[in-house]
Amino acid sequence: MSTAADRRGELGSFLRAVRARLDPTAVGLPPAGPRRRGGLRREEVATLSGVSATWYTWLEQGRDIQPSRQVLDALAATLRLTPAEHAYVLSLAGYAPLPADPDDAEPAAPGHVRRLLDALAGFPAYAIAPDWTITGWNRAYATLYPNVDTVAASERNLLWLVFTDPYVRDLLPDWETTSRRFLAEFRAEAGPRLGDLARSPVIQRLLAASEEFRAAWQDHHIKGFTSRERLFHHPTAGVLRYEHHRLAPADHPDLHVVIYTPAAARTA
Repeated sequence: MSTAADRRGELGSFLRAVRARLDPTAVGLPPAGPRRRGGLRREEVATLSGVSATWYTWLEQGRDIQPSRQVLDALAATLRLTPAEHAYVLSLAGYAPLPADPDDAEPAAPGHVRRLLDALAGFPAYAIAPDWTITGWNRAYATLYPNVDTVAASERNLLWLVFTDPYVRDLLPDWETTSRRFLAEFRAEAGPRLGDLARSPVIQRLLAASEEFRAAWQDHHIKGFTSRERLFHHPTAGVLRYEHHRLAPADHPDLHVVIYTPAAARTA
């Protein structure tokens, strides 16, 4: 297990490596001449980021200092870090991941994720974005919940459907408990990813549309996801018992793939 000192050392090493390979012209400085090695100097990074050269030197040396998130954001901008690199720097300093940018949200799950869903034939499965928009599903899920094929794209959000679709309410014998658990999980996950949840469109719409949601929202319950058994009362297939699992693709960590597998039969 890595220690705080290990993480500080890795952060310093990473910043040094990025600084050494960054072209000065990328940040508006003159190109490196014959008397200068490539990359930026510590003093230049410090000045461009609004911190002292001494403090930045300590940061690269892995000393026991705690940079603020704002300073790390400034360093990420100066060093032209990619979103993945920026998130890595924040994680080394103990901060939550970057909130997802709604403008960057994909309208549909990537092709390889959709193919994975299709390969799970017989197991209801779907993918959700950071705001719980359903971005992909397979035929087995459409059999379990047929409305996913016909609902308007603007309403194809798991939290919205749980609280507003009568079919879902009939499908879930424990709807009151499950709907509140879904909201508690949404708050636990989407808060760090989306920022101010109360301002998110799905929450604003639900507060206006659902009395049950308004009551649940005021409880402020937070609960992390756990794989668990789920029970469904399907109108034609009858009682269905599944285990509820969720995975995150390594190349799309903001996307969650939800899979329902048949639950083992209970023994007396």
